[in-house]
Parts: sequence; structure tokens; C-alpha cells
Amino acid sequence: MEVQRNFFIFAFLFVSFLLWQAWQSQISSSNKTNEKKNLTSHFLNTEKHNNQIVIKNDVISLSVNMYGGDIEEAYLLTYKDQLHSSKPFKLLETTPDFIYQAQSGLTGKDGPDRFNNDTRPLYVAKKNSFKLEDHEKELRVPIKWINKNGVTYTKTFILKPKRYDVQVEYEIDNSTQDSLEMNMLGQIKQTISLPEKRNSYSGNFALQTFRGAAYSSSDNKYEKYKFDAISHNKNLHVLTTNGWIAMLQQYFAVAWIPGDSIGQNTIYTANLDHGIAAIGYKSPVIHVSPYSKSLIKSKIWIGPEIQKEMQLVAPNLDLTVDYGWLWFLSQPLFQLLTFLHKIIGNWGFSIILITFIMKAITYPLTKSQYVSMAKMRMLQPKIKEIKEKFKHDKKRISQEIIILYKNERINPLGGFLPIFIQMPIFLSLYYMLISSVELRHSPFILWVHDLSSQDPYYILPMIMGLTMFIIQKISSVSNVTDPFQKKIMHFIPIIFTIFFLWFPSGLVLYYIISNVVTIIQQRFIFSKLN
Repeated sequence: MEVQRNFFIFAFLFVSFLLWQAWQSQISSSNKTNEKKNLTSHFLNTEKHNNQIVIKNDVISLSVNMYGGDIEEAYLLTYKDQLHSSKPFKLLETTPDFIYQAQSGLTGKDGPDRFNNDTRPLYVAKKNSFKLEDHEKELRVPIKWINKNGVTYTKTFILKPKRYDVQVEYEIDNSTQDSLEMNMLGQIKQTISLPEKRNSYSGNFALQTFRGAAYSSSDNKYEKYKFDAISHNKNLHVLTTNGWIAMLQQYFAVAWIPGDSIGQNTIYTANLDHGIAAIGYKSPVIHVSPYSKSLIKSKIWIGPEIQKEMQLVAPNLDLTVDYGWLWFLSQPLFQLLTFLHKIIGNWGFSIILITFIMKAITYPLTKSQYVSMAKMRMLQPKIKEIKEKFKHDKKRISQEIIILYKNERINPLGGFLPIFIQMPIFLSLYYMLISSVELRHSPFILWVHDLSSQDPYYILPMIMGLTMFIIQKISSVSNVTDPFQKKIMHFIPIIFTIFFLWFPSGLVLYYIISNVVTIIQQRFIFSKLN
């Protein structure tokens, strides 16, 4: 019983730490939002912001500013903004209080872009709206600009059906007698502080997923870079022959993937004005000979973090689905959950089935745990006698108890280690459930319409608390003699219930089923020992 009590106390402290971290994050986010409320919109040139064309296929809709050809708005047409909403999810945005853009251009000696509103080229297009039709295999949208020397720059956006990756090509037609030199630059910039309307964690104290910049290079398959580091001007400067740069948030990502080039790309971060962070890449110098054409290619991902699709777009891009330090457990668990979902067709029942599978796999550990607990409980009278006999010699008490355990062939850690080993499984499932876009707005049954968010009526947390109470009763909490510890044991189910009120419904469902299976296993194991 000592082991069971220690585990619950350990779990309580651990969950308290998670909640404290989330609370600190909430305060930090709130303070930053308050600091940002006085932002004016002078950095948004209204005239230039209205020079837009719309490009869409069946899954994304992009608004491109003709001044520079940046993607300033992006809607994900198959993902809803909120549960039961008719509005599509808006990933990229340009408003007075929030900026999230995917920029690209040609910089350097002869590049037309300087990435400010006064010197960027004004492209022209044949019309204002372009849509990929059902019978088309791809949509090519060229926009053009000719400089004063007669050099023609054509920027082309290429979309394909049901694809979130967009090909971006630059064709430079050098009709002059001079050689041109330039670099391609791809950049993603975002306001560091989220406005309230975009803060999906508002009022939710569950552990948050990563939001910030990330990159992949020749030396690092995947590296996160926090907004906090960028805001303090601790900026990146990485040389690489391959890789990508990205901005990440829960479920969704925007990433630039440079095209093949001779030489090294430069990955960088920058702290821009008005609390905006940027991550980007700059290609090596590109030479365009006189009276010749040159084609520069790149690609951008704007969409949900679907692992199987992202890994086809660029190596290691699927790692943006960040499962934390337990990724080696979360990834196979997600593959198993996906496999079960293909058979069952409901993510909730898939979570139930995966819980049964995990409990079956860990049954030998569970059996070892409860057998050890039962044996230690049966030794309590003898341990009490030893304490009474040698009550003035603590060292002798410890020695005698160790001898008793040795004679009875009991490992005092036998009940704790199996539980400790199962903790990573719980955490890996947690990260898997809150990071997988497939579970976003996924219904279960009855009142549970979104497994990725909290139970709106708090029914599942209440059931979870009841199962914890039953587990304690079966484990004979009444055998605890210390009054203070006994009170703690009685309060732990209540405290856990309160904590779980804000946890994703899918995770609470997992914990309920896990507790129900534990109750059955406890009764079965204890019946065999009696």
C-alpha cells in the first residue's frame, strides 16, 4: 500500500507541475497580448493590401498581394475554424493586430525585392481570381513584372488537386547585355503574441503544444527555435545544402522548402518591428547571363500536419508533428491508432481499443505490481512487530525489515517500478492525442463531439474520478494508518478529477478505460492470491 500511495502522490505532483507550467504560459501570453493592444495599423499600407488575387484548389485558398507576390492569407477549406462552424480555418492572416505571412522574393545585387512597402515590385496578373477545376491536373498562375531595364520577372504559383504544397517558381528573362546576380529568399513572419480570437488555449490549462519557428538542415533533421529567443535577438545563422524552415502551431504548419541549388542556403531568424518574428532562408547567388533565362524553384507547405503527406514533400518535414521527448513511443502508437481507425471508423472507439491493447501488453507488469503489493500488505503485522520490538533502534528496524523482505523474496520496489515504467506510455499517448490533427473536431458518441477538446459537460472527468475512487477502495486505502496520508489518499481522486476537467476528451476516455481494466485486473489478481 506504501507503493500505491507513493505513486499517487508522485502522479499528483507531476500533474501539478504540468498545470503550473500551463498557468505560467497563460499569464505570459496574457501579458504579451495586453502589451500589444496599442499596436497601430500604420505598417499596413491599405492601398497595397487591397491589390490581391485569390488562388485556390479544393483544399486551400490563398490571397496573394501583388506588391511582392507574398501570400498574406490562407484558408484551409476542409478544416473548420471552430467546431460546428461553417467558416474554414484561417491559417495565414494580415490584420492590424496580427500578421502571419509567407513571403518570397529575389534579393541581392540585381534582385527587385527589398522587403519593404516602398521598393517591392508590383506584379500584374490576367485576372483577380484563379481556381483549379475538377478536370484539371494542375493550376498555374503566373504574375509578371518588368523593370526599367526591360528584365522580365515571372513568379508562378502551381497548385495541384488535394495538395497543401504549392510550387513557387521565378523565371528571370534577362534581355540586357549585363549579367545579373540575385538570391531567392523565402520568409515566414508572424506576430509573436496571439490575439484572443486565435488563442485556442484560452481558458484551457492543459499542457500546450509548441508554437514557434523550426528548421531542418544538413546537421539537424529537426530543430525547434522559440519565439522568445528571436524576440531577444538570439538569431539563427545556419548554412546548409538542404532542409527547410517553418512556423509551427498545434495541428498546422507553414514551411518553405528551397529548391535544388549549387552552394549553401542560409537559414536565419530576425526580430522585426511591432513584435513580429521571422524565419527564412536565402539561396546562394544565382547568375543570369545576358540574353538568357533562368528558372528558380521552391515549394511551400501551408496546411495541416499530416505526416504521411509531409514526408513526401520534404525529408524530415513530418517531424513537425512534435511528440516531444517521447516521440519514439508516440509515433508507433499513432500508427497503431491510425490502423485501428481504418478498421473501426471512429477515433473514440479506436482509443478504447488501443487502451485494451496497451493494458494487455503491460499486464505482466501490472500483475507483478499487485502481487508485490499484496505480499507487502500481508507482511504488515510482522513489520509492526519489528517496529515495536526495536522501537528505540531505527537502524536495527531497517536491517530487520530488509532481512524479512529477503526471506520472503519480496522486492520493495516491485510495486513501484511497473507503475513508473507505465508513466511514459501515458505521456506519449497524451502528446499523440493533442498533436495529431486527425483527432481535431473528431466526434465520439452522444455529447462528445470533439476528442481533442475538453468535455463540455465534464461527464468523462467525473467518471474518471469515480474509477480512481474504486481503485483505491479495492487497494484497501483503509489500511493506511497515518491520518494525514489517509486524508491525502481520499482527496487525490477529487484533485485528479478537477485537473482532468480541462484535458482533451480523448485522453480522459483513455484514462477511464485504463482504470476500468485496472479494476478488473486487480479483482482477478487479488482473488488468485487469497
